[in-house]
Amino acid sequence: MPVEHPEPFNLFPQAGFAMLEVGSVSIKNTKNILIKNIGDSAMGAIGWWLFGNGLAFGRDSGGFVGVTGFALKGEDLYGTSTGDFDALSYANWLFQWTFAASATTIDPIVAHWAWSDGGWASARRADDDDLLFGCGVTDFAGSGVVHVTGGMAALMGIFILGPRAGRFNEDGTSNTMPQQSAVLQTLGTFMLWWGWLGFNAGSVFSFVATPAVAAKVMGVTVIGGASGGITSLLVNKLQCGYWDTGSALNGILTGLVSITAGSGTYEPEGAFVVGALGGVLYFFASNLLLRNHLDDVVNAAPVHLFGGMWGLVSAGLFSSKFAYAMAYSEDRSDKCAGILYGGSGSSLAANIIFLMAVVAWVGFLTLLLFVVTKLTIGSASV
Repeated sequence: MPVEHPEPFNLFPQAGFAMLEVGSVSIKNTKNILIKNIGDSAMGAIGWWLFGNGLAFGRDSGGFVGVTGFALKGEDLYGTSTGDFDALSYANWLFQWTFAASATTIDPIVAHWAWSDGGWASARRADDDDLLFGCGVTDFAGSGVVHVTGGMAALMGIFILGPRAGRFNEDGTSNTMPQQSAVLQTLGTFMLWWGWLGFNAGSVFSFVATPAVAAKVMGVTVIGGASGGITSLLVNKLQCGYWDTGSALNGILTGLVSITAGSGTYEPEGAFVVGALGGVLYFFASNLLLRNHLDDVVNAAPVHLFGGMWGLVSAGLFSSKFAYAMAYSEDRSDKCAGILYGGSGSSLAANIIFLMAVVAWVGFLTLLLFVVTKLTIGSASV
């Protein structure tokens, strides 16, 4: 399959999420989970077509949001006289839909900030003088845009809606809840890992249409996921005394999330370190939630929120000058490389500001959503 056509990769993670989630809950919840994932894909596609794509990639308004291109209409997609359409816009719509299936009105705004030509944090702005800290955010394939967004939404959900019945005892200890199948969890994780290759490598063609860079991105994606799985498995063995499949699988996913921001700007050794530290971070983040009586059924917040936060920070530390020049701009690679590779720290500063903005934006909107949900239909119906 040509790497410049990643779309077939990108629907695969929807099936992967379905298998992972079904395997993580009791058998009585199987149909609910499957309906949810079907709705994610189907309703997400319609929402992205009608609203999301325009908000994310329509003509810029003040660096905050796009204002054209809704329902795939407008002069940006169709010639005013010839009626010809821009095939690249359709390909980008399809590619980005798989990122945004979770939130039509939240993810597109964040995507516009980071990935459009006019977003306030974007590294793609035409004038270097307009770039945030002279670099813009280094979020190549979405540690912040996708994973901090999704992870923050998950954290607000579990905080407001509360734990499952029987998850915690009155003395504060936790109970292990029944899970349907480690086999399905493992299958889902490998399906996600496969899809991640398309997500990360496909992002290359939003910046520089270079197959060589895409091939390297796929390599560092594999390395980051592998090192995350190994370290999470080892830490769980050292801390808990046993080998745990769930820790290994979630370590793989956290490693993948962690290297996503810098997947276009890392050397292989950098991806190894970032992924490995992501796997360690997952273990302690998961236990932090349990100690605070937060019931995260699939560990979405430890994997995506904490992994995404580390991903944005690590991109400001481990991006090499050579890789940054290939993925973004040779002219500013000396300044915008990671601190550990001789950069000035400007990319790290831009990434931290972007991270704070995403947490505030997504946290506020999803907090409001879940409060209204709990007050109207109740947490038992969610």
